[in-house]
Amino acid sequence: MSSADAPLSGDAPIAHHLLSDTAAVGEDGRLSVGGLDVVRLVEEFGSPLFVYDEDHLRARCAEAVRAFPDGVAYATKAFLCKAMAALAVEEGMVLDVASEGEALVALAAGIPASRLVLHGNNKSYAEVALARERGFHRVVVDSFDEIARLAELAEGERPQTVLLRVTPGVEAHTHEYVMTGQEDSKFGFSLASGAAERAVAALTALPGVELAGVHAHIGSQIFRLDAFEREMELLVPFVEEHGLGELCVGGGLGVAYLNAEQAPTLTEWARTVRSACAEAGLPRGIRLTAEPGRAIVAGAALTCYRVGTIKELPGIRNYVAVDGGMSDNPRPVLYGSGYEAFLPRETGAFRPYAARVVGKHCESGDVLVAEAHLPADVAVGDVLATPVTGAYGHSMASNYNRLGRPPVLFVRGGEARVVVRRETVEDLLRLEP
Repeated sequence: MSSADAPLSGDAPIAHHLLSDTAAVGEDGRLSVGGLDVVRLVEEFGSPLFVYDEDHLRARCAEAVRAFPDGVAYATKAFLCKAMAALAVEEGMVLDVASEGEALVALAAGIPASRLVLHGNNKSYAEVALARERGFHRVVVDSFDEIARLAELAEGERPQTVLLRVTPGVEAHTHEYVMTGQEDSKFGFSLASGAAERAVAALTALPGVELAGVHAHIGSQIFRLDAFEREMELLVPFVEEHGLGELCVGGGLGVAYLNAEQAPTLTEWARTVRSACAEAGLPRGIRLTAEPGRAIVAGAALTCYRVGTIKELPGIRNYVAVDGGMSDNPRPVLYGSGYEAFLPRETGAFRPYAARVVGKHCESGDVLVAEAHLPADVAVGDVLATPVTGAYGHSMASNYNRLGRPPVLFVRGGEARVVVRRETVEDLLRLEP
């Protein structure tokens, strides 16, 4: 069920399936993750605070590798730091990087260049050269201009293996800003227009380049698996016609953010894709890969805030303001994304208090949870948590109003480690002469 189809969650307690794998609620109602009390973590490390369940991360990476064993990639745009890059590779994944910055973070983590796949609709000459010089596993070619850049860099002992990104003309049921497989897209080469055919001809004629296969991505936060079935119906004949050896289905699998939502698992997604490939006649021996991001990290984390202000406007609305906001989670502002909110000091409590959870930024649109339900005794000073914030929170965070970005904790087995420290005023001033 997608968020558009889901009923309001009402005043029920936070649903356990929105919490990470090691989340547990004690007899006193307090939430622990990785064996550590969440409220005490905030007391020690401050707020806002991202808390990631490391066992959850590892379990999802392992599931992805079992589902797509031929080289499944973690889409680092969802969340990247050196610790996350190392964790994903330790669990058997390669890394999908979409910029020089993401690539250099992965390399700084000690990841071999041969474990990196370079993406992007407007790769610079420097980015293509970096991939070529270091020997990246794949470069996903996205435009004729990029083919020209590859031609300039064609000389060298080792050929650059590439995938061709195609737009299959599939309109996934998701927000228009995260639809990527339709004809009107900045990404890839259209199948319908013949651009993909011309790109295959250009790449196969290019010295120093080895065209391994095709790649497609139809969107993000997709719940309906039939969209991937349609994607395979269109891609498999193209792969077969050109004798290509690899097909990457991309990513985009949705996750549940609300109590009433349920999302397919990585295993169910892979089963659907494989079945669709078989139905479409994909020849045996074709390498089938994928690039999940959100489905790996989203459910692993929650963001913890301190309540600073409660403002009740009789007959209108209640506002609960916290010490973060759109700077650490811009998704509600960008996409109207829905989230739940709860108090980890009483995790199983009913939530009859209707409110809008907002941040501290100078924007009326600075909304974290538009229609939140909280326990009746919510008070200034409480720790308030929003679950399922492991994807596109920290990675899209900003310094609006000159707020420092929150730290990131990995918790596991009763221990917490800071993998990204809190930004300081000194950090904010470092770029200024």
